[in-house]
Amino acid sequence: MATDSDKKLALEPIVNGVLETIDKEREREIISRRFGLFDRKETLEQIGELLGITRERVRQLEKAVISKLKEAADKNLQVISEAETAIVEELENNGKVARITELTGKVSAVNDRIAQSRVSFISHLSSQLVVIEDNDNFYHLVALKKYHSEDSLKKQIASIAETVKTIGQPTDIKEVAKQVGNSDEKHVEALASTSKKLATLNGKWGLIKWPTVNPKNIRDKIYVILHVEGKPLHFNEIAKSIKDSEFKRNNVTTQAIHNELIKDSRFVLIGRGIYALKEWGYSKGTVADIISDVLKKAGEPLHRDEIVKRVLKSRYVKETTILLNLQGKEQFKRVAKATYTLAE
Repeated sequence: MATDSDKKLALEPIVNGVLETIDKEREREIISRRFGLFDRKETLEQIGELLGITRERVRQLEKAVISKLKEAADKNLQVISEAETAIVEELENNGKVARITELTGKVSAVNDRIAQSRVSFISHLSSQLVVIEDNDNFYHLVALKKYHSEDSLKKQIASIAETVKTIGQPTDIKEVAKQVGNSDEKHVEALASTSKKLATLNGKWGLIKWPTVNPKNIRDKIYVILHVEGKPLHFNEIAKSIKDSEFKRNNVTTQAIHNELIKDSRFVLIGRGIYALKEWGYSKGTVADIISDVLKKAGEPLHRDEIVKRVLKSRYVKETTILLNLQGKEQFKRVAKATYTLAE
């Protein structure tokens, strides 16, 4: 029975077949090294020094060879036709554009740096594909030329990033697609995934600098867990949620999480080991401090049952703890049966 791996491309013989069509050894060496087909990619200067020619001469030879290979590919260079077909079909079925890292994993039996370089090389030779190299704004990507020129591709990706910025908060791709006026959500998501300005987590897209979609440290991860859950959690629950999450480096100790909860002002201890977000309206302080706030806001004496009810909105403590504070602290005064106010 055929498996998925049986259907995937063996890239090395394909690349070797293309290189064999290049007559001169020096030109094969330039292409191999520039694209990193067998080892790391090398610069024009490094290759020029190795071959005893100028940087500019290396550039000219590379351009000329690639041009010839593209012409041969257009005339059905058989050695790359299978690979080209596989890449085109994968893109057609999955958003029309993809990061090279993801694309290689889908079409190749191997997905390491050299395999990615080989997929990029094959894509460079195809008249059906557009390749954008890794830079400050975009990940190394491949797209279908019938839907994008290089310029229009960059503009669409930039537009999506600007739209997410304008929305101002993590948003699902359906809303992003609606805002950019593109009903093909899979296409919009594929475009968004190639932008270095965007990140996604738990189905929400946002700017990469937003910790809610791109948490960089333990504190950010704690914040995301509480934000997603929308309710206070014990630090043990937070630790388990982080370990079960999609976060990178999610294997952190419970003690480390507890330490960060204590240090960060975004988190408020509201019960024995239970933390909430300050932005939910919780404030730091003892149970007595919360009782004082309740009475100050009321501006009048309150029955102990009402005090308990209001304190429990901001603290996860036992009712007896609240009553003991009411009865045992000098800052509270009983003015009637079971009714208290602040002492003057």
